[in-house]
Amino acid sequence: MVPDRIEREIMIAAPVERVWEVVTRAEHLGAWFGDAGAEIDLRPGGAMVLRWKQYGVYRCVVDEVDPPRLFSFRGAVTADTDTRDGNSTRVEFTLEPAEGGTRLRVVESGFDTLDVSPDERRKFHDGNVEGWAVKLPELRDYTERAAT
Repeated sequence: MVPDRIEREIMIAAPVERVWEVVTRAEHLGAWFGDAGAEIDLRPGGAMVLRWKQYGVYRCVVDEVDPPRLFSFRGAVTADTDTRDGNSTRVEFTLEPAEGGTRLRVVESGFDTLDVSPDERRKFHDGNVEGWAVKLPELRDYTERAAT
């Protein structure tokens, strides 16, 4: 059985307000998360687009916005596909002040609701586990460089 969730936490040596900007503004998302730009309409129901040179364009829908504490979106798991039930996961960023900066928690869920075979679910889950292992340190390094 494929786990439904990926949960990760990281400390970032920057104020919550700065981390919030980095996870919610297009110019930052396109630099640390994607590598070929991003767009975001930062409101519930707003469109979000993430671009990667190697992987293509991923369309998302903003779910929750509670500055500077909570930001979430649903994103299609395949390129060039509109986000809908059965083809997307939910990514939630929770930010909280901590000694020395910000504690950022990321939860990606919804793998068990994907309308694909169990093998495909496993592939998406395992690929995203690897992705967060790379992207969270990139987010931390990008934010800390920008904060100095």
